[in-house]
Formats: sequence, C-alpha cells, structure tokens
Amino acid sequence: MARKLPVMALLGAATLAGLWWAERKYPLREQTWPEGLRTVRNVAMGASSLLVVQAIEVPLTERIARGNLVNSRGIAQKMPRPMRLLAGVAAMDYGFYLWHVATHKVPFLWRYHRVHHIDPDMDMSTAMRFHAVDMLVSLPWRLVQVWLSGVDPKSLTIWRNFFNASVLFHHSNLKLPHGWDDRLSMVITTPAMHGVHHSKAPEERDSNWTSGLSFWDRLHRTFRKVDNRAIAIGVNDIAAEADLSLERSFTAPYRSMPEEVPVVNSR
Repeated sequence: MARKLPVMALLGAATLAGLWWAERKYPLREQTWPEGLRTVRNVAMGASSLLVVQAIEVPLTERIARGNLVNSRGIAQKMPRPMRLLAGVAAMDYGFYLWHVATHKVPFLWRYHRVHHIDPDMDMSTAMRFHAVDMLVSLPWRLVQVWLSGVDPKSLTIWRNFFNASVLFHHSNLKLPHGWDDRLSMVITTPAMHGVHHSKAPEERDSNWTSGLSFWDRLHRTFRKVDNRAIAIGVNDIAAEADLSLERSFTAPYRSMPEEVPVVNSR
C-alpha cells in the first residue's frame, strides 16, 4: 500500500498537469480576465474548502459507509452483489444532482453557491472556487446521501475519486476534438456541457446540473446544448465583479444579495 500511494500521487499530478496544458493549448472559450490572480484566489478558496471536507465530511461519511456494510443498509446493499458498486455510485451521483438544483433554487443555499458562479472565466481553477461554509451547509445532505445510497467504504472512495476527477474535467476550458464532447456528454458531464451551466443567462444556467453522470439531466429534461463561444461566463449582478476579491468572496454570503440584471440573449 505504501508503494501504491506515490504511484497514484504521481499519476494524479501528471493528469492534472496534462489537463492544465491541454486547456491552454486547445481552449474552448476565449478567456477575458488575467489568469494569475484568478487562479491564486480560486486555489486559496479550494484549500479552505478541502480542509473542511477532509476534517469533517470524510470521517463522518466513511463511518456511515461502514455502517451500511455492517447493517446491510441502503439502496446498494439491497442489490445483488455484482450490482452494488454501480448502484451505490449512481445513487450518490443522483443525490448530488438534486443537491445542485437546490443550491440554485433555495435562496439561502444560493448565497454560498453564487461565490462559485461569479468567476468571470471558467477553467480547472474554477472547480476549486467554493466557499468553505458551503461545504458545511451541504454536510447534512451528504450524510443522508451516503446513508440512503448504501455505499460501502470502497464504493464511497470510488465515487469520491470519480466525482473529484469529473469536477476538474468539466470545469476545464478544454475543447475536445472531432465531436468527442457530444459523444461523452451522453454518459458524463463534459466541458462544453457544463459551460452552459455557468452562463450569465438564467435560462442557460438553469440547465446541465449534473456533476458526474449526465443521465440525470436527460431524465429530467434539463439538458441544454449551446455554442460555448457565445456564452458569457459569470453572474450578471452589480456586485459580482467586486465580490471576486478573496476577502469579499468569503464575506459575500453575509451581505444583502444583489438583484441580477437581465441578460440580452442574442441567440
């Protein structure tokens, strides 16, 4: 096990470096803001969120997952053994789809999730731009997800790795060649698919909610295809630009919420 960890770490670092290089070599959208400061802010916010996840969410969810296995509890544990992994991962993924919709529809939750969406450009670093308290607010639902899904510790780890990899991939500014974005989006969330969700236009933002498997958007008829070259990324309210600073990103949820300005959609 000790030998596997460095190999996995090196593989992960190589994958991240490759994706970082690819999204600059083959950009999906033209970037509009200087990259350096954006990246530093996003990584700083990601570090604070990761601290919360690792210190609180991971130990609690793993404890519930062990209980699922011992007590044969939850959806996956009621399935035939060969189907338990797939059923558990799918149930966790669907639970996150429902939570993501809630973060946009419930005003209290949107206060925190808006901090992720105000990023005026979208690339791998946007995947890290989450408010630390957003992780705490989502914790009760995450515990319910694990309980109901019935994932065991191994399945939970697989889902978490899949989810984290998917979030980095579909937030990247990577243009996939030869129609591969359309093909992959039949199964998983892709950069062009998720780019629509980060549009300033509310009717576009209220679509493509999936963060892993793309089936849920098609099931709920919330899938939308838009040319990413015509998308304005961000949130169209008067405070969005000011709230980009690190200090204001952390304090934004505790101030009065600005109204969004209507977006004139030329398409």
